[in-house]
Amino acid sequence: MQAIEFKTKIKNGMIRIPEKYRNSLKENVKVILLLEENETRSSDIIDRLMDSPLKKQNFQPMNRDEIYDRT
Repeated sequence: MQAIEFKTKIKNGMIRIPEKYRNSLKENVKVILLLEENETRSSDIIDRLMDSPLKKQNFQPMNRDEIYDRT
């Protein structure tokens, strides 16, 4: 048995199989669904930002001196 993993959404009760796997899935398959937790349930902002970081044009991270500057 071979395992293939991909993320997809269910639309109108149908699971979309990515194009690159369609030719190899011709006959019998076994489907196991793993439901991801809903992102809106998480109240931890750090978890949400790690999953979907904000993107800012011309972003430059602080250097070490700027991080520890206490003035």
